[in-house]
Amino acid sequence: MGDVLWTPPADVRERSRIGDYLRWLAEHRGLEFADYDALWQWSVTDLTAFWQSIWDYFGVVAHTPPTATLTDRTMPGTRWFPGATLNYAENVLRMPGLGEDDPVVIAHGQTRTPETLTAAQLRDQVRRVATGLRRLGVGQGDRVAAYAPNIPETYVLLLATASVGAIFSSCAPEFGTRSVTDRWRQIEPTVLVAVDGYRYGDKPVDRRAEVAAIRAALPSLRHTVGIAYLDPAGEAPEGALSWAELAAETDEPLAFTPVAFDHPLYVLYSSGTTGLPKPIVHGHGGILLEHLKMLALHHDLGPADRFFWFTTTGWMMWNFLVSGPAVGTAIVLFDGNPGHPDLGALWRLAAETGTTYFGTSAPFLLACRKAGLVPKEIADPSALRGLGSTGAPLPAEGFTWVYENVGDRLQLQSLSGGTDVCTGFVGGVPLLPVHAGEITCRALGAKVEARSADGTPVIGQLGELVITEPMPSMPVGFWNDTDGSRYREAYFEVYPGVWRHGDWITVNERGGCVITGRSDATLNRGGVRLGTAEFYSVVEGLDEVVDSVVVHLEDDEGGAGQLLLFVVLAEGLELDDDLRRKICRELRTALSPRHVPDEIHQVRAVPRTLSAKKLEVPVKKILTGTPVDRAAAKGALANPESLTAFAAFAQRRADSDHPTPA
Repeated sequence: MGDVLWTPPADVRERSRIGDYLRWLAEHRGLEFADYDALWQWSVTDLTAFWQSIWDYFGVVAHTPPTATLTDRTMPGTRWFPGATLNYAENVLRMPGLGEDDPVVIAHGQTRTPETLTAAQLRDQVRRVATGLRRLGVGQGDRVAAYAPNIPETYVLLLATASVGAIFSSCAPEFGTRSVTDRWRQIEPTVLVAVDGYRYGDKPVDRRAEVAAIRAALPSLRHTVGIAYLDPAGEAPEGALSWAELAAETDEPLAFTPVAFDHPLYVLYSSGTTGLPKPIVHGHGGILLEHLKMLALHHDLGPADRFFWFTTTGWMMWNFLVSGPAVGTAIVLFDGNPGHPDLGALWRLAAETGTTYFGTSAPFLLACRKAGLVPKEIADPSALRGLGSTGAPLPAEGFTWVYENVGDRLQLQSLSGGTDVCTGFVGGVPLLPVHAGEITCRALGAKVEARSADGTPVIGQLGELVITEPMPSMPVGFWNDTDGSRYREAYFEVYPGVWRHGDWITVNERGGCVITGRSDATLNRGGVRLGTAEFYSVVEGLDEVVDSVVVHLEDDEGGAGQLLLFVVLAEGLELDDDLRRKICRELRTALSPRHVPDEIHQVRAVPRTLSAKKLEVPVKKILTGTPVDRAAAKGALANPESLTAFAAFAQRRADSDHPTPA
């Protein structure tokens, strides 16, 4: 691990935003840092000085100044910037460095023609929609729900909702009725804004029946607003307003309700694969400060940039993307099938829109690699300075593919974080080189450590990913969790006072990080913990294998247990002994004999969440006898029918009196 694939230019401190921040710290705080590691150490040691410097350096607009930076350092329970009042939308709509006529939202998709909003047009639309929400009686603390894709209206609605002090929540329209109502019944929205449908590739998807079912299931709703997206000539649902009516012309000025730093901004949700999705509440101030820091200092985004991330409105990367204008960068929105008409679509979109930072997922990059795609041959990538990858660990071969096939001058930033913090806490930074297969650094202000089984911090060894100091974008709490018990149980039960994230991580001597999968899906063979990420990297690197999932069934007697591998094969292929032997040989050679599965079985699909994460834990539960309905909430799955094969497999094992756990 660790071939250097990119090195910062010699004048990186003169050219980057983090270089400017370092000069500001020297001039205004008398602080000098020799390198990134020294800066990071300060940022996680002197929390007060660091986060106050972010507030001051970016010139956060506040209506009332804070009385302190943080009340104390205990987790959970600390309060950031007490006494301050501000508004997230006001800070985003400053759009520093952009003129009134500069483009700030560039929207493409497969349902309608491209659309661009200038800074002036975005402010005007937010002004009108905010007035429309007030007309509907929406005020501070009310919830506004969007069943809508990654289009300008959804973004305008978020900013308008925030501007009046109300609370936003979105579900992508590919979510089924049950999945949506499981989320929104918990927060009881008063207004629903919904599209009539959308196109995915060249296929129209009508969602009018789902919208009707969602309305019927939410007695808290007072108003529905319809966006005629699939059929622009269509009528709003019965008893609903149209988007045009909500956004009607008005003389009301653009105004922002000042709210407390930790006033709820939006509610995001855990994937909900094993029960009701957790409603994670994020605050105005914490999200603003965290995104200012990440977008400018880590992603190096500013007024000359166009920032794209392939995401839906059901993934926290959408919330991260749309903070872009807060640092003066234009955002590129895309709604549709990223593989239509082929995997080159997003690369061509990036070239067409002048995208300078292209964000996507590790599975997408690996799919492009597997398809033999060479993006630099089908689109001009010369504007790209940065490429972001998240959603799953990106193995070394993914890094190498990017530098060989996309461009050798861009900085590849693999990052990891979560819905829980709505950011990445490990990622890239312009000051440090890129090593193959490695996340470059721990982010500023994120005290990330690897913990061994006995709870001690380790370097160069696999450990539990923990955060040992508070961050402003940690959740304000969970909705309706009045005593905070669900929140404490989610993050602080294993290590009191320390955030346990649920990933395996190795932090090396230079501060680089490798994440090897979820700690609750660990393969533990004979006392050796094996991460799943490297396993998939080898198996799915084979031409014959399209997808895979691996689970380890422990032996109650303390033996090695059973390692079961399930593979989805390329069209027309059947799993035979030759292919089984080939898979085992590859795993033994690339990893170790411990990685060789006891059994390999073919399935038609690997169960995945709506945000494309593999469901290792529910599969394991089904294989050990848990009924499907209790193992996973089907509404949270992209392909719930895929669980049936695992249930049938578990039944066959049970019927045959299999000697190992089933």
